Amino acid sequence: MLKKGIPRHSQISQWLRSQIEDGVFEAEEKLPSENDLAKKFDVSRVTIRRALQSLESEEIIYRCQGLGSFVSDKRTPHNLVRLTDFNEDMAKAGLNASSEVHEFKIIDAPSWLLPPLQLDEGTKVMQVDRLRMADGSPVAFDSTWLPILYGQLLSLEKLKSSTIYKILEEEYDISVIRGTYRFTADIADKSLASELKVDEGSPLLMIERSTYTIGNKPVYFQRRYYRTDKVTYEMTLERPQEDNGDYPELPMKEFIPVFNR
Repeated sequence: MLKKGIPRHSQISQWLRSQIEDGVFEAEEKLPSENDLAKKFDVSRVTIRRALQSLESEEIIYRCQGLGSFVSDKRTPHNLVRLTDFNEDMAKAGLNASSEVHEFKIIDAPSWLLPPLQLDEGTKVMQVDRLRMADGSPVAFDSTWLPILYGQLLSLEKLKSSTIYKILEEEYDISVIRGTYRFTADIADKSLASELKVDEGSPLLMIERSTYTIGNKPVYFQRRYYRTDKVTYEMTLERPQEDNGDYPELPMKEFIPVFNR
């Protein structure tokens, strides 16, 4: 099975890689043990270990001590403790972000939108609907509503290549200094299913986000719907090191979206 003149561990890693790419071994599935692979290829466990190390360095697999090797789902975490926008999230995950603007219009603010944007009844807002993609694949769809004060600073052309954060901060020196998030499980209706290329009724992760500038003034309210096969969130908390019997709220060290490539 192994060809002469080519390092044995390279051939084994190539074989495992092809099996994973062909779907023989799926994401999170355990690979055969080192002993089983050594018997299969009639090589030493050292050779198998070198082959697995090669795949691990490429993040194709990961290994758990005492449990074995598993196929990676290639999800790359990044830090979201700092308030970031979609393009920054994608860049940190090693993905190429792009957006399609599907709505860019002024509407009468619905009653439910008045409290989060601190608006009076009858006020108009700018609505921006965008399909968000990673490496050309739909990841999320969001609707964003801005008070006209900020919405009038945007343009369709700018939003094709930039983000609301970047436009407001870099072009108009309007700092986005705070954000609040609310996470909800939802399902794709016919419209969202069409946008995100999923089946109607598929589970989605919906995030409502309010952002504020200096003086606690709302900049926008947003609803973003993530495909659950593309993203999940992880949280890391730190326990105080001093055991003095007094346990305050645990500080958050990391709050990270993890994207599936």
